[in-house]
Amino acid sequence: MTEPVTNADIQLIQKILPHRYPFLLVDKVHSINGTQSAVGIKNVTMNEPHFQGHFPGNPIMPGVTIVEAMAQTTAVMVGASLGLTEGNLLVYFMAIDGCKFRRKVVPGDVLEMHVETTRGKPDGKVWKFKGTALVDGEMAAEAEFTAMMDLQA
Repeated sequence: MTEPVTNADIQLIQKILPHRYPFLLVDKVHSINGTQSAVGIKNVTMNEPHFQGHFPGNPIMPGVTIVEAMAQTTAVMVGASLGLTEGNLLVYFMAIDGCKFRRKVVPGDVLEMHVETTRGKPDGKVWKFKGTALVDGEMAAEAEFTAMMDLQA
């Protein structure tokens, strides 16, 4: 019997997600509790391309990329828990609800995404999640989102 996956390093993340630079927005995922919850980590650096234009002289991580980082964390959680490590899992946003931004995320921050499944089954395509993004324990963003999990043959 194989041990359940509770952590995903960058190598496993790249086996699960099709995303690559500049759109891979999660560096590791830990505390994976099956398909129920997980915590993702994004080390925010000045080297990211969106900081060239958002905003020159005052770099701030765009809110949409924070929400995307939460979504990528859920995809890693589901993919790792269901053994989907062949790069054939595609995840599409269907809805984003109750999204709020509470503080700026800037280079040097460690963004911690706490995500949980509110609806979804291993054989289902439509899943719902809620996520909170924190920096130093302070809420940066929160959102509920619905996604379609599409397993490519």
